[in-house]
Amino acid sequence: MCLIVFAWRPGHARPLIVAANRDEFYARPSQTLGAWADAPGVYAGRDLEAGGTWLGVGPQGRFAALTNIRDPQQPQGARSRGELVARYLNGEVGVEAYLDHVASRSHQYSGFNLLVGDAGQLGYLNAQEAAPLLLAEGVYGLSNAGLDTPWPKLVKARAALEHQLHDPRPQRLLALLGDEQQAEDAELPQTGVGLATERLLSSVFIASQNYGTRASTVLIVEADGRRLMVERSFGPFGGQLGEVTLQV
Repeated sequence: MCLIVFAWRPGHARPLIVAANRDEFYARPSQTLGAWADAPGVYAGRDLEAGGTWLGVGPQGRFAALTNIRDPQQPQGARSRGELVARYLNGEVGVEAYLDHVASRSHQYSGFNLLVGDAGQLGYLNAQEAAPLLLAEGVYGLSNAGLDTPWPKLVKARAALEHQLHDPRPQRLLALLGDEQQAEDAELPQTGVGLATERLLSSVFIASQNYGTRASTVLIVEADGRRLMVERSFGPFGGQLGEVTLQV
């Protein structure tokens, strides 16, 4: 998952609204959003190579998602980051305790940003900082650096989400995730991947021959705990493969 914009508003009629794109190589085998037969109450896509996931919901109002940290110089971890989301969704440990546990072992993974929450709390952990944070009410953006790092696509997508909070509708949220406009060169971050790659990765929706946005996911949580999830899947050059809607 390479871009997540979300509104966390405890006590509101819709306490959590999430719009997220997962960017990955098209060749990496994945399963679309659905119920996990081996984890009752968990609904998520699945990475069929390592078995984890990038975003999902679980029993008792659980939510989790992650992005990687873009840094070619960082050490490569021995464990798959996707297990961090899957373990939280399928577990019973609270938000703070789980993030403390992960922070103490973050060196086992390549760089990541992790969001985990339930009906009462939403927490964040950046692996490089290893300092868990409970988030206050607000609208946030997370890409492949720290929380709210003002990369152009993050700023654009977060603003688009803010404009929809009065009446969030899945198809309109999916539309904001489909923005393919690349940033101007002067606005690009310098993360060590070269200018051509910085350009490719600068759009909200990424499309190319081998790498791009594989899934766009919207999650709307109601105050009574009902959750609506809508996910679109994509292939090379952004070709749409299907759409799944779940109410759980």
